[in-house]
Amino acid sequence: MLFNTSSLRASLLLLAATTASATLQIVPGATWTATNTGKHIQAHGAGAIKVGSTYYIIGEDKTDGSAFQNINCYSSTNLVEWAYVGALLSRTSSGDLGPSRVVERPKVIYNDSTKKYVLYMHIDSSNYGEAKVGVATGDSVCGSYTYQGSFQPLGFQSRDLGLFKDDDGSAYLLTEDETSAKRLQQRANGLRIDQLSSDYLSVTKSTYLWSDSIEAPAILKRDGTYYMFGSKLTGWDPNDNVYSTATSLSGPWSSWKTFADSGSNTYSSQTNYILPLGDGAIYMGDRWVSSNLMRSTYVWLPLTFSGTTVSMKNYVNWTPNVGAGTWAAGPSETTPEAEAATIANGAKTLSCSGCSGGTSVGYIGGSSGGSVTFSGVSSSAATKSSIRIKYLNGDSTQRFATVTVNGASQKVAFLPTAGGTPGSSVLNVDLKSGATNTVVITTTDGTYGPDIDRIMVPNN
Repeated sequence: MLFNTSSLRASLLLLAATTASATLQIVPGATWTATNTGKHIQAHGAGAIKVGSTYYIIGEDKTDGSAFQNINCYSSTNLVEWAYVGALLSRTSSGDLGPSRVVERPKVIYNDSTKKYVLYMHIDSSNYGEAKVGVATGDSVCGSYTYQGSFQPLGFQSRDLGLFKDDDGSAYLLTEDETSAKRLQQRANGLRIDQLSSDYLSVTKSTYLWSDSIEAPAILKRDGTYYMFGSKLTGWDPNDNVYSTATSLSGPWSSWKTFADSGSNTYSSQTNYILPLGDGAIYMGDRWVSSNLMRSTYVWLPLTFSGTTVSMKNYVNWTPNVGAGTWAAGPSETTPEAEAATIANGAKTLSCSGCSGGTSVGYIGGSSGGSVTFSGVSSSAATKSSIRIKYLNGDSTQRFATVTVNGASQKVAFLPTAGGTPGSSVLNVDLKSGATNTVVITTTDGTYGPDIDRIMVPNN
């Protein structure tokens, strides 16, 4: 048999490239550092939209607490490395976007007729007494938006919301007011699907109404079936989220069913968006920390479909492949311990009952530049990979460290941890093949970084 060596070489190169990129991981619940800010991504309650080959997430900035600050936009081509692009809307001196206002769950869709991006968001007073939707428009997905005002859709209060654009270009507002009715004894309408006008700037009619108490709505359409995902009403605390299916938005809709492991409280998260990926989808959820919203994290997990049945398993880490529209469980890892690394410049070992070896390395950085250096770190391939750093941070704010891998440095954020249990922060870096990699963690500005438990490095 004769082989076309050029074709074979091209196929092998493609396979190598696919294998190499597969170690870039999504780590649910971890500190997720933006590539160009060195800070934890602030895009809570987010929606997502894909334009060309670029994904955008648009969500709430909770840096300084619950009151409205910004609606932020981040971009990525691989769903793992996210860069801050800018704020679509920012706090104004008064009005709906003024001080002490509530602006939540922003979602963006594109209107093909008007050539405008349309942003919907929950607008409210600090005591949640107004319960309105706000609308803004922009010429580019991640540019500056013009606020158009707020209203109560069809005269009903609106809190958690979502947007859905169907294949024919029609668009729908997903909204609920059971929360406000239960709290304030005001008129309730339940969870509903409302059709938007042709310019997407107003609501024209009700398409479907559930009397069930469900919030945090998000719709996915797949193979002619609509899937409505949502959360039960338990405030900031997570619960077993549910979904319902139909072949028409006007129903009939199936009974609600859970999709994550029963009793897991959706792996301590709440639905905010369902992002299509190939023939499947990604669940995008928030892991809220109501006492310190800045440190809330993101739980993104792949959904599995069998007919119209949806399930979702928990993964410590997993790897999306946006080119192929597939995903895989995280790779095997080596786990070098910080106390076995080279400790220098005032850094020292500390007792840590929650750490893997009962010990961590603290006093990283500071005026003396305390550091921990992991030498001889192994990788089976020369590739860009995600390293998980297990750490402790007893402060109420982020700590930061400069992490240098094989001579290349980047700033990495570390959210507060609680109860002595190490958290994870993700670092995306270029590794060399073999046991020749070096990872140095320190600070360069005189501040103290986190206490380091260990690092977890993909090995294949």
